[in-house]
Amino acid sequence: MSRHPAVKWAQRSDKLFITVELPDVKYVKQKLEPEGKFSFSATAGADNVPYEVDIDLFDKIDVDESKSSITSRNICYLIKKAEDKWWSRLVKQEGKPPKFLKVDWDKWVDEDEQDSAPAGADMDFGDIDFSQLNMGGGGPGDFDADVPEGEDDDSDTEEEIEEENHAHSEPQAASPASTEPETKA
Repeated sequence: MSRHPAVKWAQRSDKLFITVELPDVKYVKQKLEPEGKFSFSATAGADNVPYEVDIDLFDKIDVDESKSSITSRNICYLIKKAEDKWWSRLVKQEGKPPKFLKVDWDKWVDEDEQDSAPAGADMDFGDIDFSQLNMGGGGPGDFDADVPEGEDDDSDTEEEIEEENHAHSEPQAASPASTEPETKA
């Protein structure tokens, strides 16, 4: 008996992103049909466990303009819609979607935000560890790199904050009551 792999999806008005999350995949068979039929089968893992997905997509697709990419962790599909329009759901069948099907929030853009999405919004950064990138001259905590050397910024040092907190927490000596109004400088 075949299992269902986890499948994530997102859309734009002209295309779909479908990601089948299946590490160490082997013997991949994939099929797209113009009417909107998406089929996938493969084995994965040391035990060659069979996985299978058959989805009737909401509408028609352009098979010739669609692409797929197999990596060590997943299979990514970029599927071109036959018509440039937003779909109300991924699958043709109404009601609750299958449990293995999830929204890919990393790639999702709302319909009204599509035109204003940042240039790299649909880029998949895969296995890049951004903590290893050299992002500038300063070390950790060098947030004042834009303040020229020798100039003071207005932020308080830890010592100034401690002194201020200490001054407010000490009880003030009682001063004798005065009948004159207090003047402030």
